[in-house]
Amino acid sequence: MTLIRSISAESAKLFGLKTWWILLLVMVAYVGAFAAGMAAIFGGLLGGDQPIEGIAVAELVYSLGSTIAYAFPVLVGAFIVTAEFRHGTLTPTFLATPSRAVVLSGKVVVAAIVGAVFGLGIVLASVVPGAAVLGATGAETGLDDPDVWLIMARTVLAMAIWAVLGLGLGSVFRNQVVVIVIVLAFTQFLEPTLRVALGFTDLNASVGQFLPGAAGDALVGGSSFNAMMGGGGDQLDWWQGGLVLGGMAAVLVLIGALTTWRRDVD
Repeated sequence: MTLIRSISAESAKLFGLKTWWILLLVMVAYVGAFAAGMAAIFGGLLGGDQPIEGIAVAELVYSLGSTIAYAFPVLVGAFIVTAEFRHGTLTPTFLATPSRAVVLSGKVVVAAIVGAVFGLGIVLASVVPGAAVLGATGAETGLDDPDVWLIMARTVLAMAIWAVLGLGLGSVFRNQVVVIVIVLAFTQFLEPTLRVALGFTDLNASVGQFLPGAAGDALVGGSSFNAMMGGGGDQLDWWQGGLVLGGMAAVLVLIGALTTWRRDVD
């Protein structure tokens, strides 16, 4: 029952803030615009020059959000921890629930839940405008294909894991500004650059598939990054990608639990 109370308390704290739904709305608008644009480009406006066609177009459009927007659930997951340190609310949290392991477990569960909510937001923002534009251009929407629905389901799962990874990151680096800089620098510049650079040789490409973003793409099952790079590059199976990404999240949470979570609260 203590864990249930902790989950309830953590949920109330998170969903009582404006930050999570502001990020959610920005993410939905961002993904929706990109999905509609990609659907228009690959769905018909390029005529016979498309590098991909058929059901692969729908898979690319619907998986786009998981590639370009995973930073949002990572940030929300990090804020679950960093906001406590920033506003000094961790002391009353520990007074209400003395077991730090229970508090951390509650935060992990809430992070996974809010990550899944962001995953649903990504799916809706990708599928609704994407399918509408694909249908209007005469391309296949793929909505009758079970593989496409599996991509949607795995997108939700991937975002849940990304949020837990963000929680772990926030547990290791308690400063909110530092975490924001790390997340944006890594997701928007460092990893995309590494994935392009490592894709030039087979050996490097086999290493690049274990980067977190590449593992997330593999879990979802439709890498828009690889497609936009000409379809090249190795990719793990979806379950392997899930294990790699989940393993990274678990390691970060464990490091936070063994370091930051054991220190005295200021």
